Amino acid sequence: MTSKRVVAGLAAVSVMALVVAGGVLSCQELRETANLAGEQVRPAVGVQKIAANEGSAALWQSLVKLRTRASLMMIVAHPDDEDGGMLTYEARGQGAHVAMLTLTRGEGGQNLMSADFDDALGLVRTQELLAAGRYMGIDQMWGTEVDFGFSKTKEEALENWGHDRVLYDAVRAVRLYRPLVVTAVFVGGITDGHGQHQVSGEMAQEVFDAAGDPKVFPDQIAAGLMPWSPLKVYAREPFFSVTSKGMYDYATGKYAPSRFYNYVTKEWTTESPKANVTVPEGEYSPVLGMTYLQFARMGLGLQKSQNGGMGIPAAGRFDVSYHRYASRVKTGEEEKGFFDSVDVSLGGMSALAPGESNFLKQDLGKIDGLVGQAEAVYKIAAPERTAPFLRDGLKATDELIAKVEASGLTAREKYDLLHELRVKRMQFNDAIVHALGLSLRAQVVGKAETGPFARFGDGADTFVTAVPGQSFAVKMLVVNGSKVPVTLKAAGLASSAGATYEDSGAKAGAGEKTIVSGLAFEDLFQVKLPADAAVTRPPFTRPGIEQAYYDVSDPAMRNASLALPALTAWVTVDYDGVDVKLGQEVQTLHRVTGLGTVYEPLVVAPAISVAVSPSAGVVPLTEKTLMVTAKVKSNVKGTATGTVKLELPKGWTASPEQAEFSLVKDGDSVDVPFVVTPGKMAETAYTMTAVASYEGKEYREGYKTVGYAGLLPANLYRPATYRARGADVKVAPGLKVGYLPGTGDEVQASLENLGVHATTLTMGDVAGGKLSGYDVVVLGVRAYAAHPGLAAANGQLLQYAKNGGVVIVQYNLGNFDYGPYSYSLGDAEKVVDERAPVQLLVPESPVLSWPNKITERDFDGWVEERGHGFMGTWDSQYVAPLETHDPGQDPQKGGLLVAKTGKGAYVYLALALYRELPEGVPGAYRLFANLLSLGKNTAVN
Repeated sequence: MTSKRVVAGLAAVSVMALVVAGGVLSCQELRETANLAGEQVRPAVGVQKIAANEGSAALWQSLVKLRTRASLMMIVAHPDDEDGGMLTYEARGQGAHVAMLTLTRGEGGQNLMSADFDDALGLVRTQELLAAGRYMGIDQMWGTEVDFGFSKTKEEALENWGHDRVLYDAVRAVRLYRPLVVTAVFVGGITDGHGQHQVSGEMAQEVFDAAGDPKVFPDQIAAGLMPWSPLKVYAREPFFSVTSKGMYDYATGKYAPSRFYNYVTKEWTTESPKANVTVPEGEYSPVLGMTYLQFARMGLGLQKSQNGGMGIPAAGRFDVSYHRYASRVKTGEEEKGFFDSVDVSLGGMSALAPGESNFLKQDLGKIDGLVGQAEAVYKIAAPERTAPFLRDGLKATDELIAKVEASGLTAREKYDLLHELRVKRMQFNDAIVHALGLSLRAQVVGKAETGPFARFGDGADTFVTAVPGQSFAVKMLVVNGSKVPVTLKAAGLASSAGATYEDSGAKAGAGEKTIVSGLAFEDLFQVKLPADAAVTRPPFTRPGIEQAYYDVSDPAMRNASLALPALTAWVTVDYDGVDVKLGQEVQTLHRVTGLGTVYEPLVVAPAISVAVSPSAGVVPLTEKTLMVTAKVKSNVKGTATGTVKLELPKGWTASPEQAEFSLVKDGDSVDVPFVVTPGKMAETAYTMTAVASYEGKEYREGYKTVGYAGLLPANLYRPATYRARGADVKVAPGLKVGYLPGTGDEVQASLENLGVHATTLTMGDVAGGKLSGYDVVVLGVRAYAAHPGLAAANGQLLQYAKNGGVVIVQYNLGNFDYGPYSYSLGDAEKVVDERAPVQLLVPESPVLSWPNKITERDFDGWVEERGHGFMGTWDSQYVAPLETHDPGQDPQKGGLLVAKTGKGAYVYLALALYRELPEGVPGAYRLFANLLSLGKNTAVN
């Protein structure tokens, strides 16, 4: 057999798959795309399954979908904004074809689970929402906007994003998915609170007309999309209630006069939007075994970075109301559902080509009748009874697709009809898979397990990351769980990395392969990645956090969730004359204590990853040398030996000039330190780049695997550069600092810029009072949430401070009162405008005067926000040396509180230094150096 070259591309990937027909090998093209229109069979992402997505339960839901052409898209701003109960009710209960467009990936949120922030957090929250979506039963699309942090006004959000950029993403999503109804959680006004929420509400209404206008973003039409006009648009009733005081804006905590805008009709009203549709999210589903809301909350609980995990609410009535902002069909004020007055029967498709409705109605009626017959014979214990009718329905759909393609319909009519018919074909395919209990498992082959218990395992651990030029084997297993025989027609692999492969034929032999009841067919492929294989990386990037949107490398991947899989297995089986397709992303596996065998999709990464961490910092002007560490990681399957060096600004030197590394196995890494001697320093920016060389190739970038146990990982790539800024910053000499990590931050690593090496503390150190050897103890972000035992050990911290130490507590949320004197967070105010003016109330305060004289200039160049978790009230023993606030916000003095206690001091720090220090903001370093030096400040002691 000969290799089959994969045609690689980000938007679409093709592979020639082996087809066995009468003993003669032929070729059939498999095509992998982002599938943003939702028309194609989707490959399984993993091995772990949700029961409602399999077997007889999934089959019944497929039958419900096959009886309707209802389709809906919800537009939201961030992951976890979604009305999951409504989406689950529509997708699983009503059979609608449902998608959600999420404008951002939640980069500006908090993180309770890992030390991933900004773009890394965006990837975490993307994976979390994709996992939640598997419970809701929806397709997902994304905008290119970045969550730059809490914004209190819509104007700020649009200033950062640009109105047309956001609308472009929304219009493209609607033209791709072509929903009959568009919905939103937010109304586009101040009752939405967050300014980014308001933008999502506005866009959901604006897209109602914009997507159908070919003059709006004509480049999308030139690229092959067609205009599409949804029939209705809704938004949920205002998130916060409207009272006699007016409407409440939680972004500012104030009431404003009741005033709502309709972005479709361009009209203002003082009346609160009234309910036109009420969605019974608390309705019990016998198929799911719980209410739609409960099932959705299981998915919401997977968005752990924001909620830490959630419980499932008790069953009971739970209704959510939606207001209709516009409709192209005549309908009443009180509707039973979103699709009232819309013909969502299969015959309703004929309205897409009104001049040729006769042949369409006849054929669609036939298809609908076959689905009805499948429903009539459905039995949970005998799902295969439905298969003959589903087979005939799929045949009839294929025949109608061919008729439409060959007809004299207009291009627009063909486009609209073929979209809906292809969705139906995909749904028939899925229904037959469920009816026959067909399944596909494809995984990288590890070393064979031995011993008496080998047959009970999943196979030996495999590598997780493949590298360009690597060869490996993939095992494919096709199982028929029904009593009905099927025939394997084709099996193959698709690859975005450009892989080639050979079917080993070890178990295949020749001729068609019939898979009878309960048996499996196994095949083995030998895979070869080319030397220039594309690595698996997000198709969206930005040059830095200053840019509030992503650039997309391939226009066809705009709106996509993540990169296309590196390797996908596809099979086609013949069931009584119809082709049925199954796919799965090729899996790797490894064992993790507590989780068991963990399956993850194969990714391709460079042989060598090189990074500098942290990626930004300051260089004190008085510093004669600084330490820069390059982290080199190998993905080579064996020993990797090479060199690494630093490319430096002119006049700078490094010792050593070049260092060798030798890594023994895949996954090994080494930190290579360089002592850098700067040239003449100034308060300006400098860049250093780490360059690794291996087997004649240079590597100038690296990746970080983001996420946490139980979540599918993702790799975030960054250039191996260190952005340094010369800064006039001083710190007390000889400081001994202890650092108790919180929920995750890079503050401890950033202290190296000041020449301060902090020792990582454990809860045992704190609880045991082993703190006397430190001048300062710093608690990481939300440390009290990260360490449940910290509250009980708080007395040790306070005693340490009384004995002469300095305790610095970075921001916390929730019930928090652990200082030496009382204070209260209240509603935990935040100042989200990173440019908000800062007033120095007590400029002579030790924390503002030594060893660095802090001025308003030190608050220039901050990123994302001023701070989070500002104190609301506090005892007079505390000094609040500065104040800042957003426009329209009450003055906030609780961002920095300092109190003497005994011989030492206690500091509460809500200012977001944990965001500023890793970005190399000089003023943040100068302020933190003062806090660290507090115990050696003669004005204090």
